Amino acid sequence: MVDKRVENIIKKHSAKIEREIGSVDVENMNYSREYVRFKDEMAPELTRFERWCESLGDIVKLKVSEKDEKKIKRNLEIAHLDIEPWQALTLSVVVFVGIFILGLLTSIAVALIKGSILAFPFLFFFLVIILALFLFYFVNGYPERVANKWRLKASSQMVPAILYIVVYMRHTPNLEKAIAFASEHLQPPLALDFKKIFYDVEVRKFSTMKESLDSYLDTWRDYSSEFIESFHLIESSLFEPDNNRRIGILEKSLQVVLDGVHDKMLKFTHNVRSPLTNVYMLGVVLPTLGLALLPLASAMIGGMIKWHHVLILYTLILPFVVFYLTDKIMLLRPGGYGETSLLERNPLYPQYKSKKPYLIAFLVCAPLLLIGLLPLIFQYTPVMGWLGLQQDYTFAELGLGFFGGGKVFDFKTSGNGFAGPFGIGALLLSMCIPLGIALFFAIVFKGKTSLLIKERAKTKELEKEFNNSLFQIGNRMGNGVPSELVFGMVAESSKGLRTEDFFRRVNYNIRQMGMSVETALFDKNRGALNYYPSDLIATSMKILIEASKKGLKIAAISLMSISQYVKNIQKITDRLRDMLANIISDMKSNMTFLAPLLSGIVVGLSAMIISILNQFNIFEIGGEGAIGLGNIGAILQIFDITKMIPPYYLQIVVGIYLIEIIYILTGTLVSIDSGEDKLEKMNKSGANFTRGILLYSLTAFVATIALSLLVSIVLGGLGS
Repeated sequence: MVDKRVENIIKKHSAKIEREIGSVDVENMNYSREYVRFKDEMAPELTRFERWCESLGDIVKLKVSEKDEKKIKRNLEIAHLDIEPWQALTLSVVVFVGIFILGLLTSIAVALIKGSILAFPFLFFFLVIILALFLFYFVNGYPERVANKWRLKASSQMVPAILYIVVYMRHTPNLEKAIAFASEHLQPPLALDFKKIFYDVEVRKFSTMKESLDSYLDTWRDYSSEFIESFHLIESSLFEPDNNRRIGILEKSLQVVLDGVHDKMLKFTHNVRSPLTNVYMLGVVLPTLGLALLPLASAMIGGMIKWHHVLILYTLILPFVVFYLTDKIMLLRPGGYGETSLLERNPLYPQYKSKKPYLIAFLVCAPLLLIGLLPLIFQYTPVMGWLGLQQDYTFAELGLGFFGGGKVFDFKTSGNGFAGPFGIGALLLSMCIPLGIALFFAIVFKGKTSLLIKERAKTKELEKEFNNSLFQIGNRMGNGVPSELVFGMVAESSKGLRTEDFFRRVNYNIRQMGMSVETALFDKNRGALNYYPSDLIATSMKILIEASKKGLKIAAISLMSISQYVKNIQKITDRLRDMLANIISDMKSNMTFLAPLLSGIVVGLSAMIISILNQFNIFEIGGEGAIGLGNIGAILQIFDITKMIPPYYLQIVVGIYLIEIIYILTGTLVSIDSGEDKLEKMNKSGANFTRGILLYSLTAFVATIALSLLVSIVLGGLGS
């Protein structure tokens, strides 16, 4: 009876104490249900892959070697994929076999329809095999790529995670509650990882939190030893009887993870330059130079190379190779700062999700695409007949005789119908197609991101000033000023700075709207953080609110710690940006200046080659106009212009290829500089499209006209 009474007293007072300190209630967090719901919401693409594996992956059970099974199982755990190791392998084999059989049957059907085995589409079948092999590789390696992507994004949240735990444990030395606190305030995926630590205990996978935590930390052993070391220091602080030494150990754990991130980023900056240079040379420079030889090469080998072969190579295969190589480089990145989910609460966010920019871009760019298609419209549609126009005109008929006696579009009659267009006019008009495509995406991306990027610039200014503001808040709260009053005081002392606007918004919400400090900061409609979406500021304010529940003195100490942390982070960030500046600057100039310039010149050279051959055809080699040309006529008989790749199609291929390369390399540079950041990638891509493709179009236009005029003048003199 006495034991029962004592138990009731303990329950009563423990509940009261818990309410007063406002700690996180680990027992009532129900991590099993929340973990499952959270996983479904945050990773829908993973669940789709899981469904494919559970359906097609169960057709045949393939045996996986013990070594590979262990590796795959580890990746599945990191990526939070609820499938068996053999299911991913089975799915990849099923996809390979399915694509291969479909391609084989299609090829046989084409040969039977045409009635000859010689009509078997070997190139198509070869491309199908390549596609099947790629899909096998992609599906089989998907768990590893997802695990790497998950780990990369989670690693960018390590420092805030350790900060949350350290600040919480300064006043409450309870590791379970500290991890629970961090999981509630972190963003995914690390928040999901922390929730799973509790989930594994609830489902009896582990009997204690210590075992579950150690198992989770083991997944970082080959990737981030400093994260593991920080947690071990935090655990050791629980056994330190002296409070000052305990706090010193906690602060040391934060310094360990900061130093680790700095050292790994330092190593990354040293190692990334050479791979990026190789990617640029192999994926941009050499393919572009190779384009200059294609018109002649296609004629020399009897027209075996068609324009659609070049289209497949340059717009599908080469961009994939460049993407694959840059993706491998990005997997080496030890972590980033990344995009914040707070962006979605910004009042301007609906503009980011709006479909209106697509309509505006279509109305602007559709005429350009139509102009680019005019040569095909003139030749292959009856529209010109309805309008009383010819299918083609000579330059002389248009008053442009200085371009020579050729035709504007210049379609050649061949055994299979028409070949071309080979004319300079068609080539110039074709430049509107890549220009229209690039401007379409540039207008869309700018329309979606321009205002949000300006707001983000304000947020970055606030982050730079926030260190001093945190010190002021901590100092005033240490003097006994409550958190409800401190924001107004700091706003008064920050006049003319970006922090003034932020703190005035908070103060207005508290004083005029009657909100609590937490609501004034984080309210979904009027919270100050809606206007300044920053993980750094959100982290600082969450810790301020939590620490204030323990008392003003503890809140002041916590803010002083955050101030020091912010100072260290800013030093590391500035240092890394300085080291990355040369790499980013070089790649940006190559991408938006050298590559478009080189591509434009190549287009001009191809136009010059076609112009030379056209002029010699006009001379009708062997006749009077060819006297004095020696054996050039015999040499030129090797080249049949109707079997060459028309410059019209070649230019379109080059332009689309350049657009794809700019997009891939822009995403790579943004990832190097800022981590995973969709908003920044979209904004920078739009700007680089505008600069790069305009320069390419201008260069190609000038080079084509200049070289064509040169050919007309020189060969015109010979012909006379």
